[in-house]
Amino acid sequence: MKTISKTLRSAAALLALAALAAVPLFAKDATQPKPAPEKDDVMMYLDLFRSDVNTAKIRVLNEVMGLTAAEAGKFWPIYQRYEKELAAVGERKLELIHDFGKLHYSGTLTEQDAARIADGWLKVTQQRLDLWKKYHREISKAVSPIRGAQFLQVENQTAIFIDLNIAAEMPVVGVKPVPMK
Repeated sequence: MKTISKTLRSAAALLALAALAAVPLFAKDATQPKPAPEKDDVMMYLDLFRSDVNTAKIRVLNEVMGLTAAEAGKFWPIYQRYEKELAAVGERKLELIHDFGKLHYSGTLTEQDAARIADGWLKVTQQRLDLWKKYHREISKAVSPIRGAQFLQVENQTAIFIDLNIAAEMPVVGVKPVPMK
């Protein structure tokens, strides 16, 4: 029996490699705080990460969904629009991560900054959820409800994997970095 987790495992090495390339931005070395990465470096990592993740997601979607030619003709144009909108949400998320990292590593994170960043994080999380709802409905209507559910399942599991890797590398809010000796 084919399961999403088995299929995702086949792409996990690629995703893990991409995630590790994207999130050393906030390495956790208690003895030597790292400066916040430059935005150009972050964008380079993001572009590499996004390319690798998209390649892996397309592979997983193809394996899981097994679309017929007729279904593929309907699904992939919708999926391309989805990815474009998702990339815009990802850009906003990256800006929040970069802003937090810069403030954290400079030791200048204020209560107001923390509130603003947390509010922004909740907004981008809701925007991603809204995209899933929108495209689940669109794919369900254009292709089938099962294909819509498969799309949602793969996107959700991929997002969990990515979010977990990012979260594992993020410094704790409000804990000041240890100064270099």
